[in-house]
Amino acid sequence: MRIFLDSANVDEIREINQLGFLAGVTTNPTLVAREGRDFKTVVHEICELVDGPISAEVISLETEGMVSEARELADIHSNVVIKIPLSENGLRAISILAAEDIKTNATLVFSAAQALLAARSGAAFVSPFIGRVDDTGNDGLQVLEDIVIIFDQYLLDTEIIAASIRHPMHVVEAARMGCHIATVPYKVVKQMIRHPLTDAGITRFLEDWRKAGK
Repeated sequence: MRIFLDSANVDEIREINQLGFLAGVTTNPTLVAREGRDFKTVVHEICELVDGPISAEVISLETEGMVSEARELADIHSNVVIKIPLSENGLRAISILAAEDIKTNATLVFSAAQALLAARSGAAFVSPFIGRVDDTGNDGLQVLEDIVIIFDQYLLDTEIIAASIRHPMHVVEAARMGCHIATVPYKVVKQMIRHPLTDAGITRFLEDWRKAGK
């Protein structure tokens, strides 16, 4: 399973990219707004840092606006993938863009049914928001597993991105069930790296080394 970073903070992305495992980045209007910077400039900087799919989201609600925005974003860099919200207009836009060889990421997916329709409409990626499903009192990982099973059953080319990741076990369970990608917030990546037993082991080794007079 590949690891993407869910961030629009260039400093965070640069730091995590230096660790050697980063395969892509996802952004959304909320993340970009937090940075207070020009959207297209941020996307271009991210593309220069990370050699992998970089998801940038449209904000139009109508198909024509989505398609127009998508074409502009796709011109920024060859690695840009267009995030399209799952709606009737979104599915129309995904279909139009697929015919133009513009890759899309169907976002705000909350059910296996939505994911299947997005895949059949030509989305390159689908992003089930498992954390937000959990917030409604339902099981986000079960939704994700249903999508993985269906896509495997029919050999669909669309890749699944586990999104709205809240903690490291979301990532582990997504990998266990065969999800293609997890897009992980900076904070959760840091939690994945750290383990108290690792910290304790390093401390113990250093103490033993000093006691040995080395």
